[in-house]
Amino acid sequence: MSARSDGTAQPLSALDHLQQFIPPDLRQGLKILLSQSADPESAIRRLETFCAGRQAEFQQLSYTPFGLQALIAVFSSSNFLSDELLQHPGWLINTLQAGTLHRVCREEELAAELWPLLERAAPDEEALVLATFRRSQILRVLLRDVLGFAALPEITEELSNIADAVIEAALRRIQSSLVHRHGQPMTAAGDPCGFSVLALGKLGGRELNYSSDIDLMFIYEGPGETTGPAVLTNKEFFKKLSNGLTSLLATYTAEGMIYRVDLRLRPDGRHGEVCISLDGALDYYERRARDWELQMLIKARVAAGNREPGRLLLERIQPRIYSSSLDFSAIESMSETRERLNEKMGARRKSSGIDIKLAHGGIRDIEFLVQCLQRVHGGRELWLRNSSTLLALNRLRDKDLLSGSEYSRLVAAYQFLRHLEHRLQFADDRQTHLLPEDKDSLALVARRMPPSLIGDDARGENLLRILNEHLDHVQEIYTRVIHAYQSPSYAASIANAPVSAAVPAAQAAETGVEPPASNLMRFLEQKAPVFAQAAGRARLGRTQPAFEHFLERVIRREEWIRALNSDSVLAGYLLEIFQHSPYFAEQLVRQPEYFEEIRAMRARGLSTLSYSEVLPLLEDAQEIRRFYLRQIFRLQAESICLRAPIFQTMRRMSELADSAIASCYRVAVSQTLESRPPLDPAYAPAAQLMVVALGRLGMQEFDLGSDADLVFILPDADQPEIQFWTHVAEKLIAILGSYTGDGTMFSVDTRLCPNGRGGALVQTESAYRDYFARQAEAWKGVAYMKSRAVAGDTDRATAFLAELQKIDWRRYGQSGRSRAQIRQMRLRIERELGEDNPLKTASGGYYDIDFALMYLRLKGAGMFFKVLNTPARIEVVEQMGHIDQNEARFLLDAATFYRAVDHGLRLMSGHSEGSLPVAENQLQTLTRLVERWVPEHLCDQPLPHELRQIQDRTRAYFDHLFADRP
Repeated sequence: MSARSDGTAQPLSALDHLQQFIPPDLRQGLKILLSQSADPESAIRRLETFCAGRQAEFQQLSYTPFGLQALIAVFSSSNFLSDELLQHPGWLINTLQAGTLHRVCREEELAAELWPLLERAAPDEEALVLATFRRSQILRVLLRDVLGFAALPEITEELSNIADAVIEAALRRIQSSLVHRHGQPMTAAGDPCGFSVLALGKLGGRELNYSSDIDLMFIYEGPGETTGPAVLTNKEFFKKLSNGLTSLLATYTAEGMIYRVDLRLRPDGRHGEVCISLDGALDYYERRARDWELQMLIKARVAAGNREPGRLLLERIQPRIYSSSLDFSAIESMSETRERLNEKMGARRKSSGIDIKLAHGGIRDIEFLVQCLQRVHGGRELWLRNSSTLLALNRLRDKDLLSGSEYSRLVAAYQFLRHLEHRLQFADDRQTHLLPEDKDSLALVARRMPPSLIGDDARGENLLRILNEHLDHVQEIYTRVIHAYQSPSYAASIANAPVSAAVPAAQAAETGVEPPASNLMRFLEQKAPVFAQAAGRARLGRTQPAFEHFLERVIRREEWIRALNSDSVLAGYLLEIFQHSPYFAEQLVRQPEYFEEIRAMRARGLSTLSYSEVLPLLEDAQEIRRFYLRQIFRLQAESICLRAPIFQTMRRMSELADSAIASCYRVAVSQTLESRPPLDPAYAPAAQLMVVALGRLGMQEFDLGSDADLVFILPDADQPEIQFWTHVAEKLIAILGSYTGDGTMFSVDTRLCPNGRGGALVQTESAYRDYFARQAEAWKGVAYMKSRAVAGDTDRATAFLAELQKIDWRRYGQSGRSRAQIRQMRLRIERELGEDNPLKTASGGYYDIDFALMYLRLKGAGMFFKVLNTPARIEVVEQMGHIDQNEARFLLDAATFYRAVDHGLRLMSGHSEGSLPVAENQLQTLTRLVERWVPEHLCDQPLPHELRQIQDRTRAYFDHLFADRP
């Protein structure tokens, strides 16, 4: 037995008694193919019958490329084609030998294959020849579909090509017979009278199903009569031709009906003439056609006969089909038509399961929506005029008439629904759109779906879940777009807009030209007009698509939308984030629930949450990560909207990171205990390992996108278990830096440990003492003056760090040897990295301030401080007399400016950037951000000029401090 992903077991042991028919070298491969098929039980049963009666053909197929795959694909997918294959194995053999499984067969080559067959047939064999040809070609298309050799547009195109070839051949046969009896129909001018067969609906759009009706309309050129012998008027002749063609196509044969023909879309419907002259059709569509009749002509094309009459009709009525201005009454009419259709199907849906065509959000809604947009905009945008739903969706997206999210959801839903429709129809050659209700039948349909659309979970429950998701998405978009286009304000604002007024959103973001309102924004005008006006004034530019994606996800949250419409401050906060932070705009799209943090900020102001009290309550790494990322958003929203001081934001960010490290430390210890316990069973791991932060986190200036510089120190007494604690440290680093669907907390950099990359991850206190007493360079020593205990035994770690600082002070602070070494290290960084990061490492960059303060602190390192950020370091060295008041004021201004610029760049991109943006609109955004956090006197000139002045003054101070003195 072979287990399937749907949980059923397949009776592959039933193959045992077929061994006599299956060559030994194929038996294992055949079992694998059967185990992977949608319906192994049916496939095995049909294989038994096929092998028993068609042994020679089975042997031939066994050694034909794709032969066994094709045989099993048919036997497990389609009942009616399985029966055909048992009767006509040559169909499959010919298909495989013809080499047409991997390409589309055009209508011309199908017609060239069909016509000789029909030409040789007796009159009473015509229908059977046509039906047989149709089914043999559908077998080929099904194989391309089920084996994954063709995409959906190719499948529907080929099914349409088959219908075109059959209609053309049948028309030629009947017309030849009528001309033989009545002569050639001629116009009043004495020219042969043309006759066109127009395809409408799915066939017109080249989107035919396996078992569709074909919607046809017959048009002849004009009045006249035939040339004899039995003279008829052209009207009479073409009426006979139309009725004869319809009758032949609808004939039942041993191979089933050829096609069900629907003529109800012709002028006057059931009450109209079966065929109509070109002038009569033009008059009807100009004067009397109802709106839905014009709508259905979007998909009309000439499928058979003479091209000219049909081409002239469609060309001349284009202005009636497509609006040259936005006609919102047409939208209302189309919407009402759709609602009437759905109401008629209501009772049927309730009693017979889900109708994937007519259900709200189904295939019909997608097609109605596309045609609605085509009709509204097709008068101004000729490129939108085409009959293919998928191509029309693509072009509507290209013209920014659908957002990226709307487009992707509609395309995904359409492809899923059409593939599902095909599976329902090719099972028994029935025109059905109803999903089966019994569990087994539904599971079979699920297993027949392409894996790319349903995944590995081929159960009926999963099929229903995915289907309902698609129906919900389509219904939401349909409702939004239709209601938006019925908006009187929108109609008044752009009804007469010229074609050139439409500016794609991407271009608008770069040029500053306002893009056209999207469907979502028009819908928002109705639900929340005040908020919609505020959003319009915000001119979001590059983040407009993200804003609309966010709205798309929350538009049904009535409470949120009401709050945004009634509270201008709340709305302003949200728009400020989208205006200034593309990074957090995308975060809001992925995590719309973060909006609750904006509401909390509006209600309570700056967060005072104690992270060290909350995070210990979370025991799972995923919960810790989610909490951390959500609080990151809150803190950065406060920075943007409440203009929280820059060093206050970084302090709170550091407190959050500290608590996250401490919580993940506990998780890492617990997980390591389970997977790699200590060598000594009696050893009780707790908080022995000390985790020390350096760099930005060490001095509480951690920011968005910062790496955490961490080192791991172990008491000498715990050295025997250093391997265990190394595993703990590795686990902690992995948890903090893991890339997950929720996001990443932060990366960890451990290169500041003794001996850098070459040093052990976890080292003992003795190793640290020895390194700093004997080997550490001055810059490494002063780097540890920005260290701070964050996890493990923090009291012991703090005391140990104070001890290390005394060692540094004795080696460098007292002797004064550090000045030259620190200056050399700074200039080396400038040479190697200055071009890549001018804000930080170039001449006059932030590192000039940082190295100056480290040197001045080292001179007074006999005094230990548990933590000092940059403003505190400046205050300490001023109090110690190393700098005067004016120098302190400048250093504080410069440090604040650099941190503000860096912070603004991180808010925009989500990571550290080394230089000012080049694009003017991005530079303007950064300027608006920086002005929130720096003193007014640093905002009185363009940002690049201010930066240049600060760089020059900073380098001058650095050179003065480190200048050689006698």
